[in-house]
Amino acid sequence: MEKSVRRKYPSVSEVTDAEHIDMVREIFSTITGKYDFLNHLLSLRRDIAWRRLAVRKMRFFRTYRFLDVATGTADFAIDAAHSLPNIQITGLDFAQEMLDLGRVKIKKRRLLDRIRLLRGDALELPFPDGYFDAAGMAFGIRNIPDKIRALREMMRVVVSGGQVMVLEMTLPRKRLFQGIYHIYLNRMLPHLARAFSPNPAAYYYLADSMRHFPKPEGFASLMEEAGFTNVETHALTLGTTHLFIGIKPANPKSIQSTFTFEASSGR
Repeated sequence: MEKSVRRKYPSVSEVTDAEHIDMVREIFSTITGKYDFLNHLLSLRRDIAWRRLAVRKMRFFRTYRFLDVATGTADFAIDAAHSLPNIQITGLDFAQEMLDLGRVKIKKRRLLDRIRLLRGDALELPFPDGYFDAAGMAFGIRNIPDKIRALREMMRVVVSGGQVMVLEMTLPRKRLFQGIYHIYLNRMLPHLARAFSPNPAAYYYLADSMRHFPKPEGFASLMEEAGFTNVETHALTLGTTHLFIGIKPANPKSIQSTFTFEASSGR
């Protein structure tokens, strides 16, 4: 049962990685029922267009499998299934409450034979090397403290020449839009959250995590540091969101990974 948890979460700049992960786990276990509604409301429904653009840029050529990391309630996975009828999709998340709602949505859309959902850790993906043609993460990377490790794990599980794409909300670069967005994040967003969310503090966290997310060129550099080539950066909706796409090279840097994790799967 959802309930209000905190008045405010500490800034991500003030907590350890473990505390950050615990905060995220708590947040997503308390806003599940309103998550989709609030995402659409707070993005003015632009989140739908952003995910669909990412899907249009996907390329499948060997395994015809897509991995949606931090799938949440499976919107990204569902969009991919609708647009790309020849692929199989796996969604992974560590929040069981989100996965439960995602499975309801998948069943309602008659996609049980196309999408499977697993509970697991983005830092220890339970798949062999080169299992997917593409892997993606929509609005989840800012919630992972060790972004390099998450990127390398996604790179590990895609084939050589495969794509890894990250869709994330960012702060606009132009001064005029920065001012407008500041008002939205710090004044309008808290009021909307208090009106609709069982845990309004979660949306203070959202604003704070966006402020501490790297600038687009900084995140593109992180992708290159993780080992990707041909990194693309696409600014969307006045720079309020960016789509990053990297390619796994033929001979990526050696990446060590474990495959053990606590998981529950189902359709």
